[in-house]
Amino acid sequence: KMEGSPTPWIGSAYLFLKSTCKTIALPSLYESLQKKPCVFKALKLALADSTGSVNGVDMLKVRCSQPHLIVQLKFCKRENCRRFLRSYREGALQKSLQSHLQLSLATTTVPLEMELKAGSEHLDKMLKDEDHCLECIYREKPDRLPDEEIMELEECLKSLMLHQSTSNNMAGKDCSSLKSPSLPCPPQGSSLPPQVTFIFQGQQFDDRTITPDDHQKFAKSVSKKWKQVGRSLQKSCRALRDPAIDNLALEYDREGLYEQAYQMLLRFLQSEGKKATIARLIAALEENGLVSLAEELLGLHSNEDCS
Repeated sequence: KMEGSPTPWIGSAYLFLKSTCKTIALPSLYESLQKKPCVFKALKLALADSTGSVNGVDMLKVRCSQPHLIVQLKFCKRENCRRFLRSYREGALQKSLQSHLQLSLATTTVPLEMELKAGSEHLDKMLKDEDHCLECIYREKPDRLPDEEIMELEECLKSLMLHQSTSNNMAGKDCSSLKSPSLPCPPQGSSLPPQVTFIFQGQQFDDRTITPDDHQKFAKSVSKKWKQVGRSLQKSCRALRDPAIDNLALEYDREGLYEQAYQMLLRFLQSEGKKATIARLIAALEENGLVSLAEELLGLHSNEDCS
């Protein structure tokens, strides 16, 4: 019935990636402003290898959920999806991604485990039945357009490729070329200009971007008040406007409060980029009576848990 359809063949699947090396955490690398373009580049190139075309499969979203990096994929042609499945089944995709990660991150081999899902179906269990896998992917229609972050990373990668093609000195063996000021890449440093400060409890603090450590502490300690903090942040963050917060609560209900809070702040970080500063988070915490957590993020006391 798929061949007889007058509409384009479109399907969706989720690729779960996990490093089996204890010293390499893919979600942490992707959340790093410096490493994110490198990881994205490796994903893009490996997916292109799997279908034989740069446009053979689209990435719609990349989500971090320790210890996994979860990539939502969109296929617009049945044959491209078939090539992808064969590459995945034969281990070629895994080898290609390991190789591209090694080059992009300028590191040693990155050992990976992969899972492929379409809706509730675990495709790893049925890879030998290629047609059934195709049917499962075809049933799952993409529920989104590419995230703004994905589109920005795509443009960054295109600019990098163009820059490399016009300069033999830009070998592209690592991510150093992404630091060129001529490229529209995410900011590399975590500190803002020294004159940018804010006041908390009568003290002056340098503003800075939110770190992975801040992110973890927030998710661990904010508890049920993550929604209130999200609603405070949504006043200046379009990505958190209704119904985004309620949708996050539903989507991560089974994972619990930690994951809900983590994903809310992750959406803020991904959407705001270098504008996702600690001052904005501290203001939202203060607005909701979470002074103890704000103090912890600013290093004003050493307690691990905040009431």
